[in-house]
Amino acid sequence: MKNVKMEVNGDILTITVDLSKRYGKSSSGKNVIVASSEGNQSVPETDYKIGLNVYTKASEE
Repeated sequence: MKNVKMEVNGDILTITVDLSKRYGKSSSGKNVIVASSEGNQSVPETDYKIGLNVYTKASEE
């Protein structure tokens, strides 16, 4: 995973993403990737799965 931290506390899943990080443009070039689970991942210590993408619009330079 890129820039994704997951923590389970009881029945609460907390996902932490540092919004200041950047991992380059998406394949279309329209967005900049901030965080990604890079596909579906298991939530620690549970039977749940998660798929997460965080992105922002790419600047038009």
